[in-house]
Amino acid sequence: MKTIWLRRLWLGLLLWLGLGAAHALAPADALAVADGELSDRVAAVQRLAASRDPRAAELIRALADERVKFAGDRVYIVNGPTDTEATDALTGQSAPLPPEAQDAMLNNRLRGALEPALAALDLADPSPARQTEAARTLQRSAFDNPDPAQLPMLDAALATELPTAARRALELARAAVLLASDEPAQRLKAAEQLGAARQAAVRPLLEQRLSEEPSAPVKAAIQASLAALDRSLAISSAVGQAFTGISLGSILLLAALGLAITYGLMGVINMAHGELIMIGAYATWLVQQAFQRWLPGGFDWYLLAAMPVAFATSALVGAAMERTVIRFLYGRPLETLLATWGISLVLMQAVRSLFGAQNVGVENPAWMSGGLTVLGDLSLPWNRLFIIAFALAVLGAVALLIGRTRLGLFVRGVTQNRPIASCMGVNTARIDTYAFALGSGIAGLAGCALSQIGNVGPDLGQGYIVDSFMVVVLGGVGQLAGTVYAALGLGLLNKFLEGWAGAVLAKIAVLVFIIVFIQKRPQGIFAQKGRSAEA
Repeated sequence: MKTIWLRRLWLGLLLWLGLGAAHALAPADALAVADGELSDRVAAVQRLAASRDPRAAELIRALADERVKFAGDRVYIVNGPTDTEATDALTGQSAPLPPEAQDAMLNNRLRGALEPALAALDLADPSPARQTEAARTLQRSAFDNPDPAQLPMLDAALATELPTAARRALELARAAVLLASDEPAQRLKAAEQLGAARQAAVRPLLEQRLSEEPSAPVKAAIQASLAALDRSLAISSAVGQAFTGISLGSILLLAALGLAITYGLMGVINMAHGELIMIGAYATWLVQQAFQRWLPGGFDWYLLAAMPVAFATSALVGAAMERTVIRFLYGRPLETLLATWGISLVLMQAVRSLFGAQNVGVENPAWMSGGLTVLGDLSLPWNRLFIIAFALAVLGAVALLIGRTRLGLFVRGVTQNRPIASCMGVNTARIDTYAFALGSGIAGLAGCALSQIGNVGPDLGQGYIVDSFMVVVLGGVGQLAGTVYAALGLGLLNKFLEGWAGAVLAKIAVLVFIIVFIQKRPQGIFAQKGRSAEA
């Protein structure tokens, strides 16, 4: 008992002597971290995390790894697998570990204090991503357990240069801590700041404080913040659903755009269209593998090389299909359907034999990772935004090709009146091949885009063939504008119905809607203008 009292007296003396060391690890601080009352150890950890002293940071990390021992008034950091290799926590120099050295014990409360302390140390990392992640860790810790003792650590972090996202997270963490303050003015300001954050994670914190708040003005501010937060979350949810619907619509647009040419303009029911999408996805994967092996330094740009490769690969396969099978079946839709269905089975089995039946993963480039944060905590993934922009670019290129080029003129002429086009000197057989290759190449681009949001496998195209036909039929055969409206409309309708009735019922409701719509308007959203001379 006498030894314990002497140790506490010595610890108190060291703490008193070390108060003046604001930016250096004092003996009192080191010993307070390793031994003493639990509350004193937690306070010492938080104080050292705010000091930004390198020796203090090393001590905190060592404590989290359970590598700290103490003997008398000295603290040691064990560096090796055995207890014989140690350094002095104050000087960092090698020191023999005394036989009587004791372990610095950890419990759940101290581990809970070490997590935000380690995050505060990570804020000194030069990487903005690491700083942002550390700031979000501090925010979660403050939301889960707001402790006023964390304020010095948060203030020290906010006094440094930080990325915008990291600074915003630390400001919210500080507001969460101040919401538990004894000062009503600080709680009032914190409630307003948290309400303006427009984040769903803030709501439980405000609700808990509302049930405990004794001050009427602060309670009114919390209620106003909750009401504003509910409105913001409702808007954020609607915007999120709309974005998801547009993202799905852009995927359907990419998948159906090629089919709008092969089926809408040429009248070919191509059941292998999904496999052409799958071939484009596998071509993207092969380009990724080539970059990883031979050009690892340029990996972030592999997608730019994969786009033309995916287009060319699917276009060549489509041209081969048209030359060998489909050209003999024009005007015979049932035979074309059966033949292309057989081709789809052959293509799937060929891919299984070459690459295996298991899915393969395609990595996103670094510039497509993460997302754009809007409306509080609503994040729009960069890969989805890229697909939307890519779909619009492909749509514009196809519209320009069909409407403004010589090839597009020939395609439209052959589609509207094949005999007259032939009499005018147009090689209709060659135009058929070009048009089918174009539609197949666009399917390959769709596969390239789809590889960025999911795994690539032999059955990839099967999930899009039915939806693609529905988009083309609903939009109007041969109408690119109708394809756009149908794709975006079905994507938005599907996602809004999913939030209300679930995924399965949403699919059923969309199918019923299409059936009813086609019954009332068989020509689709946009009917073909004029009349065909072959009708």
